[in-house]
Amino acid sequence: MKLTHETLTVAANTIRGLAMDGVQTAKSGHPGAPMGLADIATVLWLKYMKHDPSDSQWADRDRFVLSGGHGSMLLYSLLHLAGYKLPLAELKRFRQVGSLTPGHPEFGHTDGVETTTGPLGQGIASAIGMAIAERMAAARYNTSDASVVDHRTWIFCGDGDLEEGISHEACSLAGHLKLDRIVLFYDSNGITIEGHTSLALSDDPKKRFQAYNWHVLEIDGHDFDQIDRAIRKAMKVTGKPVIIICKTHIGKGSPNKQDTHEAHGAPLGEDEVRLTKRALGMSEDQFFHVPEEVYAVFSESAKKGKRANNKWRRLFKEWSQKNPALAEQWRATREDRIPADLASRLPSFDPAKPIATRSASGIVLNALAKELPQLVGGSADLAPSNMTWLKEMGEIKPGDFSGRNFHFGVRELAMAAIMNGIQVHGGFRIFGGTFFVFSDYCRPAMRLAALMKLPVIYVYTHDSFYVGEDGPTHEPVEQLAALRCMPNITVIRPADPTETGAAWVAALKNKSGPTALLLTRQNMNVLDRSQYPAAENLEKGAYTLWQNGLGTPALTIIATGSEVEIALAAAKQLGDVNVRVVSMPSQDLFEKQSQTYRASVIDPACRRRLVVEAGVSFGWGRYLGPEGDIIALDTYGASGPYKELARTFGFTAENVLAKAQALLSR
Repeated sequence: MKLTHETLTVAANTIRGLAMDGVQTAKSGHPGAPMGLADIATVLWLKYMKHDPSDSQWADRDRFVLSGGHGSMLLYSLLHLAGYKLPLAELKRFRQVGSLTPGHPEFGHTDGVETTTGPLGQGIASAIGMAIAERMAAARYNTSDASVVDHRTWIFCGDGDLEEGISHEACSLAGHLKLDRIVLFYDSNGITIEGHTSLALSDDPKKRFQAYNWHVLEIDGHDFDQIDRAIRKAMKVTGKPVIIICKTHIGKGSPNKQDTHEAHGAPLGEDEVRLTKRALGMSEDQFFHVPEEVYAVFSESAKKGKRANNKWRRLFKEWSQKNPALAEQWRATREDRIPADLASRLPSFDPAKPIATRSASGIVLNALAKELPQLVGGSADLAPSNMTWLKEMGEIKPGDFSGRNFHFGVRELAMAAIMNGIQVHGGFRIFGGTFFVFSDYCRPAMRLAALMKLPVIYVYTHDSFYVGEDGPTHEPVEQLAALRCMPNITVIRPADPTETGAAWVAALKNKSGPTALLLTRQNMNVLDRSQYPAAENLEKGAYTLWQNGLGTPALTIIATGSEVEIALAAAKQLGDVNVRVVSMPSQDLFEKQSQTYRASVIDPACRRRLVVEAGVSFGWGRYLGPEGDIIALDTYGASGPYKELARTFGFTAENVLAKAQALLSR
């Protein structure tokens, strides 16, 4: 079926109608962006997108990301028309509880949605991560006679996306890396919620992106010929990402609300919907109407995608037969296989040689990388401090994606969002590092990772006031409690180098959400595991490390991370008192254990409990009990040698002993 201007117009107007009707029925939503972007989306999806709605997880499909997730009715309309598992009835349930059409697109919830979007700018950065993963996979698997990785990443964004700082971080890195096979469509309609963008924006986007080393094209976003030519030009560009600046009209077709902020985030109103349909040549009395010719052209496009998928499968089969080792690695990495005996392959640490857990992590990480080809990652300009460099495994650099190490630069937020994109793309297990205090810069992307249940791993070093001389700006205090209260993120603060190895294994086994590893700058004692329980107990979240006696203790001391060793030293000075020391590296893992196990570690009959942790006391109430006490830091740190700070703030064995004796004397 030939795609004439008339056919494209009917298809684009159908999308506008579905968007208007969905938002109006829900009495909530954003009709303006879908109406403005409908022409561009129609050309892209019907003529250029390589995808197969009957196989939404096809490895070599193009990725499409709607960064301005508030315009979700555009994506839902496209997915429905294209033939994904999204019936028209679900568009009629837009923004309703339990529907497949939530207010913003959600990864894993709606067939065909590649990533969760909504917080502006996150979609751009995540899509850049997808494009990086495509280039990495191409460098790893494509051979001289077969390209089994050959897809593109398409992004729609708006003014708000580009105003957010994350767009600068991510787009700057993409340009530096000479990342190609990615096209960003900028919906330049000049409108935000408060009014015209001139209220707060006077950037020149062309100059901005040229400075990033992007290839820039400019078009009328409602001219089918210009849209078509721009996409074809973009597909020919190599060695640079492409942005197409599309001048559009928000609420396109609405007689009274086109080009106004009223079209941005509220229903047009029943009367205006009718007037708009009349102006577009549509029936005013039909709602959620899709002409048969529109279904037909999208069906033809789907058949084209199916043929492309079948062709790729034949190519992949032939490639697999010629490259069995590569094919096996492809399967192993896409399945993210973790050997059952991985813990037994970890390096050991000498109890006679104290070592920082960040250093122990680096040793463990390099050992794991040799076992797990999917493991890739980097740091926000802190690899020498985070100990996240994979030795002799190459680096990602401009135009070369064959390595396994990233230089994210001083871009924590973009790093975390790019990690999300690499993870959702598939074929890699991603980690990223920075100082723990800068987890605040990562939080928006971390929250999305938790929401999407992505198994990304954050390596957060310099985990407490023991940072020392750098002072309170670099000493995390409240960050630990803040991460613990974020649903579906597993926070682990290991007590010694051996527990650090176990923490990495636990993180890799966690396939249903992100994991944060909190590691020390200062050296720590290596516990002699011939005298203490195995470090693998870390996977239970907490365990009895030492007890001077049997049964219910008179006192339970609970500690995490670097405070475990001072808790242990204090407990051993209490003489004949039956005292238990509990290492609790992860409240999250502990709360997943049975009530019986939890009671065996923190005995309800033991009412005297002492918690020791170099962070705020918030969140420890459930473990303290009515007669408990805590050594915490409910203020900011200070600048000075860390051993002096430990004495100043009371994080010494002597102070723990005094607190314990005070509890016992009550």
